[in-house]
Amino acid sequence: MSKKPPEDKSAKDTHYANLRRAHRDARREKGEIPTPDFRDRKRRKEDWTPPPLAPEQVFLYGLHTVRAAIANPERRNIRLSVTQNALARLDVGPEDKLPFPVDIVSPQEIDKHLGPDAIHQGVMLETRPLPVRRLEALKDSPLLLVLDQVTDPHNVGAIMRSAVAFGCGAVITTQRHSPAESGVLAKSASGALEMIPYIQITNLADALTQLHALGFTTIGLDSEGPEPLEGTFAGDRIALVLGNEGKGLRQKTRETVNALARLDMPGEIKSLNVSNAAAISLYAARQYLKG
Repeated sequence: MSKKPPEDKSAKDTHYANLRRAHRDARREKGEIPTPDFRDRKRRKEDWTPPPLAPEQVFLYGLHTVRAAIANPERRNIRLSVTQNALARLDVGPEDKLPFPVDIVSPQEIDKHLGPDAIHQGVMLETRPLPVRRLEALKDSPLLLVLDQVTDPHNVGAIMRSAVAFGCGAVITTQRHSPAESGVLAKSASGALEMIPYIQITNLADALTQLHALGFTTIGLDSEGPEPLEGTFAGDRIALVLGNEGKGLRQKTRETVNALARLDMPGEIKSLNVSNAAAISLYAARQYLKG
């Protein structure tokens, strides 16, 4: 009896390897698993150096963030870099109909710009910063959020999402010791950066005085505030003021706001992350304004 020749498994192995690779790439684009380093998987992430940005150059990433930026008529978008799968999920119409160039790339090519930690979901948009906003544009808004040197862009992005959810008219912050518009900020905001004015001012005490002139009652949140937040609401326009993640409100801010208030918490922990405190405070203010 003739012996059956051994089966050549190389073609089958290659087929399954390609399927596994495609599955991993799809999961990376969805943000379910991180993308490995684009040069050397064993290289430490701290060794990655971001490419220099030109003046007025911003890179946004993530499906929600980029979709919202493309839909925003105030955005000046330059170029979209996207994987084929992510382009279909982005759902912004045919690429040849978009008013800017579209480059079909691999996830690793986007990693080269954003680094190994960015969950970009296979999409990156080169754009320009949004137009500068002024306090004078807030006359018709009944609820504002003011940040006193909140430095973490993840916190500011999460605060923006809450501000949009509760119908806040703007997020106001200082130019110094506050995050500028960036991919990290926009990704944390998950599209909210396009939906609410992000106003950066030079002097916070002067800005609070301007808000008083516009009819706003300014309330500073402080864990040692003299009374609960609910008892400090007054008037028909409210501006909530939250401080730095570690130090809280600065002394000048404390002296300038109309009132200092605390969030009463019955548990053993008496302070919250600033983004959580913002969400609770906005809910309370919105309930007061509805009444």
